[in-house]
Amino acid sequence: MSRSVPASGRVEHRAIAGLPSWAVVLLRMASDAIVVGVAFWLAWWLRYGAEVGGAVVPALRQPFSFFYTIVALLIGLIVGLLQVRGGYRLPRWTTLLDEAFLVIGCVNTAMTIVILYAFVQRFSPSRLVFLYAWILLIVMLVAKRFVLRLIRERLWMRGIGVDRVLVVGAGQAGQRLLQWLLGQPQLGYQVVGVVDDNPPPAFWAIATERRVVYPPHLGSSANIGEIVRAQGIDEVIIALPPTAHEQMAAIVDQCRALDVEFKLVPDLFELTMDRVHIHEVAGLPMIALRPARIAGFDYVVKRSMDIVIAAVVLLVTAPLMALIALAIKLDSPGSVLFRQERVGRNGRRFICYKFRSMVADAEQRKQDIALNADVDNRLIKFRDDPRRTRVGKVLRRTSLDELPQFLNILVGEMSVVGPRPQVPDEVALYDEWHFARLLVTPGLTGLWQVSGRSDLKFDEMVRLDLYYAENWSPGLDVKIMLRTIPALLTSRGAY
Repeated sequence: MSRSVPASGRVEHRAIAGLPSWAVVLLRMASDAIVVGVAFWLAWWLRYGAEVGGAVVPALRQPFSFFYTIVALLIGLIVGLLQVRGGYRLPRWTTLLDEAFLVIGCVNTAMTIVILYAFVQRFSPSRLVFLYAWILLIVMLVAKRFVLRLIRERLWMRGIGVDRVLVVGAGQAGQRLLQWLLGQPQLGYQVVGVVDDNPPPAFWAIATERRVVYPPHLGSSANIGEIVRAQGIDEVIIALPPTAHEQMAAIVDQCRALDVEFKLVPDLFELTMDRVHIHEVAGLPMIALRPARIAGFDYVVKRSMDIVIAAVVLLVTAPLMALIALAIKLDSPGSVLFRQERVGRNGRRFICYKFRSMVADAEQRKQDIALNADVDNRLIKFRDDPRRTRVGKVLRRTSLDELPQFLNILVGEMSVVGPRPQVPDEVALYDEWHFARLLVTPGLTGLWQVSGRSDLKFDEMVRLDLYYAENWSPGLDVKIMLRTIPALLTSRGAY
């Protein structure tokens, strides 16, 4: 997803267990020094103790004390390089992969210097000791960071040690920032609420990859001081338009007076690098924004994935679908397949196929049931629908009734992942902003499926669909497919 994050970057230097930031850095440096020492000892033991790489002639066996100078040099180099390159004060959204590359670079530099030092000093131990040490240093230093990240993220996910964050600005930059903060709970940010002089509308909500959130509006910027004190805010992130520079300056002054950390987010929410194309016209840069739709090469990749997955699923499940068809025929009169017109990409209509799970006259009885039920006419689905057959109840709970939709996917009318396809009557009730979901090919599953399925309100579903369209990637599709499995197994929101 696009990351409209503070330009300065949040640095992990808050005190741990009451320790000042410099003490935390020293602890990290000391722990790395211990890991380096242990890694080199293991390398020495593998060669001279376990004799990995061949037997060692007793006359050439060297005690570990022989390597004290090398170990001390390695510790100084690796810890020093990590400190100089910011390895102990990384922004908390730094990925493990990025941190691993930083560690690998520092280890490679340090080992190269140590080997050159040994050569100059005519220090001639087994070369395998250096090889084993090189490998172990990388593995152990990265593994240490992985374990610490795991522990830290588990604590943050439980609300332990999180930063209480206040976002100033409910405009588009603020909304994009909120979307990122709320969608990354493993980063240790707890969004307490939003401050804005113009209260957002009652239906205002933020869609993340996992859910739709309704951040509370805590008041206007004039009350920042009271809000910060009352809510125990650790950090204020200001996401106001450039025209509000006087307001920003006043907020910054209040944050400084309260000794609370603050950051500024430029209101360039649209200019996220994954949506920007830069051209040169008459020697001047011209910026164009990619629309929030899946097109071009992205569409080719997605369509290729759909064809492969649909073909495999249809082939593998053919015997199961034959049994389902037989069960439907034996259970109730009517056709095996239910055909219904749905609205697809760019408003094109198509026939969507499903196994019939209801009585033959289900569509005629639909409006009668809707009149007696508290439902949104843009999303008519009922709990304990009396129109379902015995076999249909099982099919709906397990979503097996949707297997024929892989035919729709194979011919390109649907995708494996995408917005839920709706019938024309539901689309006719759309508000203007809802139509943006029709820019994407509808899907068999999607964020709406793994975030609540039929339990979601319609507006929440649309926000998830728009998030998906703006942030699509093959990886996001794979994540949604994997998260669909537990949603199906638990039948969450399926009816």
